[in-house]
Amino acid sequence: MPNLTRRTILRATASVMAGATLSSAAQKHALKTLGVQLYTVRDVLPQHPLETLQAIDAIGYRQVEITMSPDHPIWNELRQTKLKPISAHVNTDLFEAKNTAKFGAALEEVNKNGLSFIVYPYVPPAKRDGIKGMKKLAKTLNEAGQQCKQAGLRLCYHNHAFEFEPIGGATPLAVLMNETAPDRVGLEMDVFWVSVGGEDPVALLRHYSGRVPLLHLKDKAPELKVQYNENVPADAFREVGHGSLDFPAILEAAAAARVEHYFVEQDRTPGDPLASLRQSYEYLSHLKF
Repeated sequence: MPNLTRRTILRATASVMAGATLSSAAQKHALKTLGVQLYTVRDVLPQHPLETLQAIDAIGYRQVEITMSPDHPIWNELRQTKLKPISAHVNTDLFEAKNTAKFGAALEEVNKNGLSFIVYPYVPPAKRDGIKGMKKLAKTLNEAGQQCKQAGLRLCYHNHAFEFEPIGGATPLAVLMNETAPDRVGLEMDVFWVSVGGEDPVALLRHYSGRVPLLHLKDKAPELKVQYNENVPADAFREVGHGSLDFPAILEAAAAARVEHYFVEQDRTPGDPLASLRQSYEYLSHLKF
């Protein structure tokens, strides 16, 4: 009888543990919070900031990534919605040595408004300069990342397509990631541009697991071929779930890689950008992965 009781207890315990595992898996396979990169609505936001943010809020998004602009600060409008600003794309000129004071002021503004991340958004073609250029940028980002860290913020680099061009047995992105400190510089991975550059977002998420706190979600037209620049046609950008990328696999890999925030971004839309954001939200909010 004691052995039978023990077996019964073990079976019951195993059953409870299995149930807990299933419950945990079910929770893991859902995006709790979705955000928007406000670059998507750049053509309507300056003229109608509050109405645009309220429309994004009404769709169901709960976080935003902003593009900082002294011409159209939107802090007051954001406070009138449930949208929480998480990160800010800032002008790359601020990272130059001559603009140290302006960079510090930008960090103060971001901190004051409750954001957690600063993002280096884009390397202009004239400043790329292959592997040599990336090594130089890595040094700059290491220094800026330390300044961000001291201010209680985190710095990320946002990729496009040129970073995946093989050059002398390496790629610009690999050089940048190898030569920056993980505690100073993370990656905001844009899955569209990863795919345009001929890489697999799932494999890249696994490779840089733990270094990708921010993820940009946008889909890609299936006919778009691999290229190492950003000169793509307007209709190459598709709403999430309406192109060629495997988002269930991407999001599963992102969860395993400890991605913290997900932002829908569509660089160009065929019509109303809010309608585009709604379409992506409807897909992602019902996605099982």
